[in-house]
Amino acid sequence: MSRKVTKRSSAGDGYLNGRLLIAMPTMNDPNFEKTVVLLCHHTPETAMGIVINKALGGMSFDKLLKQLKVDAPRGRRSDLTVHYGGPIQTTRGFVLHSDDYKNDEATLQVCEGIALTATMDVLKALGHGEGPAQAFFALGYAGWGAGQLESELQENAWLVGDAEQGIVFGRELEAKWLEALTRIGVDPAMVTDAAGHA
Repeated sequence: MSRKVTKRSSAGDGYLNGRLLIAMPTMNDPNFEKTVVLLCHHTPETAMGIVINKALGGMSFDKLLKQLKVDAPRGRRSDLTVHYGGPIQTTRGFVLHSDDYKNDEATLQVCEGIALTATMDVLKALGHGEGPAQAFFALGYAGWGAGQLESELQENAWLVGDAEQGIVFGRELEAKWLEALTRIGVDPAMVTDAAGHA
């Protein structure tokens, strides 16, 4: 069952922590065409998010653990896949996960129900089946400098929607973009580059 989660930032502050960025159908950047990005951090100086609907072929979670020399028995997390999180630092791993797991020094609470950790500890925990109940592993992230994301929003490159665990942790990657658009009441066939924001 999908659970809607609320953004961490206060209403009306202009920052989109814990919200979804949904690429407009007219997005022509190959890094972001038909993507859904969970925005994890947004301030006047920077923004950072994880693409949640693109696979990264040729790499399984078990294979990744072996490459990192993480000694973990085959457990309940062996079904995890490795995803494309964005074009920046593509060798760095990030785990979006349910907030039943926390590393006091390394876990960022993205929004209610969803957190982000980027340390070996969470990978070891997942490998042993002791980590969070829900997890999404990605290599790389999406990032914006001061004013860059705001400019892209003004240019109608992105629509904004609420994060829901069903979308963030869902396994049907190809369906996430359409589902995210549908949840904010947008028919992609009717959207043009002159459309406003949801």
